[in-house]
Amino acid sequence: MTSLAETAPGADTDARKTSPLVRLVSVAVVTLAVLYSAFLLYVSSQALFGAVLLALAVGIAIVFGLNRFYAFRFIFPGVAAVVMFILFPVVYTVYLGFTNYSSFNLLTYERSVEVLMSRHMPDLGSEVRFAVAADGDMYRIWLPESGLLSGPIALAADAPAENAAMSAAAEPANLLAPRDALALRAPLQKLTVVLPDGTILQNSGLRTFAVVAREYERIAENQLRRISDGAVLTADHDRGFFVTSDGETVPPGWRVFIGTTNFERIFNSSGIRDPMLSIFVWTFAFATLTVVFTFALGLALASVLQWPHLSFKPVYRILLILPYAVPAFISILVFRGLFNQNFGEINLILEMLFGARPQWFSDGNLAKVMIIIVNTWLGYPYMMLLAMGFLQAVPEDHKKAAALEGAGMLRVFFTITLPQILPPFLPLLIASFAFNFNNVVLILLLTRGLPDIPGTIIPAGQTDIVASFTYRIAFSDSAQQFGLAGAITLLIFIVVGVISYANFVTMRRAAEKRGAPQ
Repeated sequence: MTSLAETAPGADTDARKTSPLVRLVSVAVVTLAVLYSAFLLYVSSQALFGAVLLALAVGIAIVFGLNRFYAFRFIFPGVAAVVMFILFPVVYTVYLGFTNYSSFNLLTYERSVEVLMSRHMPDLGSEVRFAVAADGDMYRIWLPESGLLSGPIALAADAPAENAAMSAAAEPANLLAPRDALALRAPLQKLTVVLPDGTILQNSGLRTFAVVAREYERIAENQLRRISDGAVLTADHDRGFFVTSDGETVPPGWRVFIGTTNFERIFNSSGIRDPMLSIFVWTFAFATLTVVFTFALGLALASVLQWPHLSFKPVYRILLILPYAVPAFISILVFRGLFNQNFGEINLILEMLFGARPQWFSDGNLAKVMIIIVNTWLGYPYMMLLAMGFLQAVPEDHKKAAALEGAGMLRVFFTITLPQILPPFLPLLIASFAFNFNNVVLILLLTRGLPDIPGTIIPAGQTDIVASFTYRIAFSDSAQQFGLAGAITLLIFIVVGVISYANFVTMRRAAEKRGAPQ
């Protein structure tokens, strides 16, 4: 029988020979798949995203294909994920803030020209009524005013566009009812009717055919002419629109780089600046009050749960942690029902006790109070759990010594306990502030930013925070001003960056303070 010692060397040699081949084939397959995805993005006019995937494919081929970059194989997936899913979205969003990107400026210049050139306008003077007649599995088009009938044509939903030649004939007997003819509307829109004199008609309505002509014609590289009135449209690459001589802009436009125009709109337009300033103040107050209330409530409950004579501590802990265990969006929707102005249980109780029915969603100040109440409920368990851990780290000897000196319970807490737990708490409090500064889920699910601020030129609500305000500009406004939203996002990024820097400074100073000799 062959021993393992005799077979092992040969097997190891074979493994060394086949392993590089398997690796290179795998790298080639993955690289080709990523390259193909990049090609598809490029073909679909997403050249920027295609370039990102192209760079990823090159990185995969180099790092995993060449042995000299062996050490980079361990960090490349993480670096690639950070670049693709964090760095690139941030950079791209900031870039959009310097463009006119919106629902009116989605396309490229070439695509905008194609869209305008593809527009057609029916000549109302040439409209003729038509009817559809069944002919077995086929159909015929009947023009009653001129007594013309087409040959058999297939009006299937997936049938290609057809030309129907018309000729004089008697009225067919099996005309479809208007309701049945309406079901064939999709293939009828692709049908072209050719009259005996060569006139070409196309579907122009539910019951009519007409001569359809192009709405625009190209007369120069950057100029179009509107056939109906002869107006000349000139491409304005500073604004991203075709513009007539009297200043009329003709959509669709295209995306262009506009520099700091969006930022100038934010700071110079009172219809944007005033609501944004109000929203920023409310956002800062909302994040600050949330941190203060959740910290105070969580610390108070944690202190009560630390009382040695308290019975049923496990039960109280489970009950108090429940708001943290239930998904936040469920709790928010439950509170939305509880605060309902007409049928909510909170207003029913207040009406029975005090005869009052607060307008939680109609009054801006009450809506803000409601938001802080709900967010305090959602956030205090986190602070309570942290405080329970920090309180256990406070030496009992310090408390007993203060009590022997005659200090009361509150004085012991504020002079002994709080100063010792506050330094490790500060970085977490700053992180909580940064999180609530962008807590868009709460606002969108609870109030949707309402009630609206009157007199604004963009969608802005009294309960909007900066993040929800930006979301509404980008996705809820009729114009969907992505560029303006990108500019506001950059400002948010700067504010959050300052908060993060303050967080790091606080953590470093707290660590230095803890490490300093007493």
